[in-house]
Amino acid sequence: MEPGNGTQISEFLLLGLSQALELQPLIFGLFLSMYLVTVLGNLLIVLAVSSDSHLHTPMYFFLSNLSLVDICFTSTTIPKMLWNIQTQSKVITYQGCITQMYFYILFAMLDNMILTVMAYDRFVAICHPLHYMVIMNPRLCGLLVLLSWIMSVLNSLLNSLMVLGLRFCSDLKIPHFFCELSQVVHIACSDTFLNNIIMYFSAGLLGGGPFAGILYSYSKILSSICGIPSAQGKYKAFSTCASHLSVVSLFYGTSLGVYLSFTATQNAYSSATASVMYTVVTPMLNPFIYSLRNNDIKRALQRFLGRQTFQEPTVLG
Repeated sequence: MEPGNGTQISEFLLLGLSQALELQPLIFGLFLSMYLVTVLGNLLIVLAVSSDSHLHTPMYFFLSNLSLVDICFTSTTIPKMLWNIQTQSKVITYQGCITQMYFYILFAMLDNMILTVMAYDRFVAICHPLHYMVIMNPRLCGLLVLLSWIMSVLNSLLNSLMVLGLRFCSDLKIPHFFCELSQVVHIACSDTFLNNIIMYFSAGLLGGGPFAGILYSYSKILSSICGIPSAQGKYKAFSTCASHLSVVSLFYGTSLGVYLSFTATQNAYSSATASVMYTVVTPMLNPFIYSLRNNDIKRALQRFLGRQTFQEPTVLG
């Protein structure tokens, strides 16, 4: 792809979160710690679910997929950022930038889609408990995950191909710690009208649509819970979806915060700082949210790590 001066694009510059050299060691240590916690925490969830037959249910099948996606999501941005800080380089190749952008869009959308599938799973479990195992059969669960992958891949491919059609001039500085789609489109010197249309349309359709589905599911869930006569029954029903509701609130709350912070200030560095919340912090917290609020996960982790006691009560199906 040729920029305005007729030379071949070979690299972009990622300006990161801060230009202050004295903050780089602190940023490196902080993000390395968060990345290791994210990978280890989500990997433990995947291994615990796969190794415990009691967790071979639709809810935990989707949870293990979410954990796997979170590992990949974080791995698309943080390792390159850490490498740039360690080598004191801000460079990312043109091919590397497009590749990073493709996988970032892919796994961000997958996160969104799987959270929506998990909301549907909770809707069926609470609103149609007698037909839960019939509706959420293994074939449908696999189909929902496969459909999430297909839609995410196609969306990511479309947006990445549109960026490949852009021309870039001399200013190739991206005020972010990774190649974020809107930032890359913003620095192009060719017409980006079609790119913006596709970018916002896909975000509205594939981002807003699933979010609306989640809101609808939880409106029905809350209506069903309110209809339960006993307080204990209400608490038990709500506790089955409390962890997922916490993760949804965290994911969409931080994503909306990024959008609002950029819209209000038009400051790219503020947007980059806010992006840390849903690209790093949210995937890191997900395993803690599910493990701390879920006794089945706790017991599975104890078994997997070899710390199960003989007095542990039997887990009911």
